[in-house]
Amino acid sequence: MLIRILFSVLLLISILFSPFYVSVIIGILGIIYFKFYFEAIILFFLSDMIFGTAREGLFSIVFISSVLSLVFLILTEIVKTKIRILL
Repeated sequence: MLIRILFSVLLLISILFSPFYVSVIIGILGIIYFKFYFEAIILFFLSDMIFGTAREGLFSIVFISSVLSLVFLILTEIVKTKIRILL
């Protein structure tokens, strides 16, 4: 549990002070490593609230990174259960 909290703090610090691609890599690693890592969705929503802008090509969605992290979390959890069933 302590590792998950420290990882969430690391993700928060990277969202606030690092380039976006570093935060995405840390978020992806957290989603893959931890079971149902919803903190990534919350922190990427915070990132969208602070730094997000509307895009013309994506239906003027402001919350791009939080929606993409939610989709990635759902897909990853599905794949994790399929892998566990096969093993």
